[in-house]
Amino acid sequence: MMPITDIPLQAYLVVAAVLFCIGVWGLINSRNAVRVLMSIELMLNAVNLNMMAFSSYLDGTQVRGQVFAVFIITVAAAEAAVGLAILLSLYRNRDTVDMEQFNLLRW
Repeated sequence: MMPITDIPLQAYLVVAAVLFCIGVWGLINSRNAVRVLMSIELMLNAVNLNMMAFSSYLDGTQVRGQVFAVFIITVAAAEAAVGLAILLSLYRNRDTVDMEQFNLLRW
């Protein structure tokens, strides 16, 4: 198995950029609220990949990027739990997860 330093940094950045772009595309084009949450998670994972790659390439002996990635993962898990709870509540009241149908703040 190849160590991480044998793969160029640009390869990790390209993969992270592709993941982030897929997440943004899913966020903009999706009407389903569950799909929107999944797109946000994909974008956060792209950021985690960037942090891990830069941490490894800048200073391989310290784990700063890995620590920040763990914090992002915990925040993403909390966001997913709260978001799914809100969506479940909205589904019970409105019988849909279509974001066009959520008009709770309208008069």
